[in-house]
Amino acid sequence: MTRVLVLNSGSSSVKYRLFDGADTVAKGLIERIGESGGDAENHDAALQRIMEETDLDGLAAVGHRVVHGGPDFTEATVIDDEVVSRIEALVPLAPLHQPAALSGIEVARKRLPSVPQVAVFDTAFHATIPPAGYTWAIDAGLAERWQIRRYGFHGTSHAYVARRTAALLGRPASDTNVITLHLGNGASACAVEGGRSVATSMGLSPLDGLVMGTRSGAIDPTVIFHLHRVAGLPIDEIETSLTRHAGLVGLTGENDLRAVLSRRAGGDPAATLAFDVYTRRIREYVGAYLAVLGRVDAITFTAGVGENAPDVRAESLSGLEPLGIAVDPARNASGAEVISPGGSPIAVCVVPTDEELEIADQSRSALLR
Repeated sequence: MTRVLVLNSGSSSVKYRLFDGADTVAKGLIERIGESGGDAENHDAALQRIMEETDLDGLAAVGHRVVHGGPDFTEATVIDDEVVSRIEALVPLAPLHQPAALSGIEVARKRLPSVPQVAVFDTAFHATIPPAGYTWAIDAGLAERWQIRRYGFHGTSHAYVARRTAALLGRPASDTNVITLHLGNGASACAVEGGRSVATSMGLSPLDGLVMGTRSGAIDPTVIFHLHRVAGLPIDEIETSLTRHAGLVGLTGENDLRAVLSRRAGGDPAATLAFDVYTRRIREYVGAYLAVLGRVDAITFTAGVGENAPDVRAESLSGLEPLGIAVDPARNASGAEVISPGGSPIAVCVVPTDEELEIADQSRSALLR
């Protein structure tokens, strides 16, 4: 039960990591699948290469990252034909991500037929959000028919980081309230009450909420109507614009925050505005989740930006000192795990995420149920 292969299948890539317990014994990334000069002709060839390069003897399970679990998949699930069919039915809710995961599952089941396959869903951690938190005030019949609700994503990261934060504070997760901020090219916030998600910023899809590298985050829906009716843009073009040409890249032409920070340091007005929009949106969600939780023990930054951008951490929480939230400049710059001043009512932490380890752990747990 110790060795688990974790696969994160994208449309043109497969990221993999082999665990023995909590230890990583092999990892890699196969890119540009199906492209001229790429690492593999197709997903089948990619997995064959992984099998050739990696010792998979004694494998207990293959854990697959699946972005969308819909309303029914609320925990990691051992895969069979029925589960595959149910995941396929969710493609309309995640058309950019779900097909790639299904390709990885299909190939792994064929190549490793005697090894249990487990689907670990980005949405599952958020299944504990109460109805008042996942229901939008639209026609109830439409919402039920088309499965329209807040699902949330980055669940494996938020679950792992909230639990690690509790351990860092020396408290049981069941008695710790944390606001987790997963800030990468994709970004989301989550309110975690006693180890359970009760609110999150992403919605029906990963487009909602915080400003991201190429995604707009939350906007007035009328923007879409206006671009369609007045500007004459087709719906598909609007969707592409909001998912691939918005966010930081829409404001600056850069989707890498490091480039935005460099330009901001040089006085670039567009980069300065983008930084201010980005951090203000984070601050707004922190304030909202303070209200949702009532009592907050920690605010934790994670993922590529959250772990490596002190300026973002400081500005995102600036002005919140009256609420017991502060960032110590020296600690923040040094890369400390706790960056709030000693004795602060609410700890501010930086915890590296490990979504693959969380997937491996959840895969083992699924085999024991």
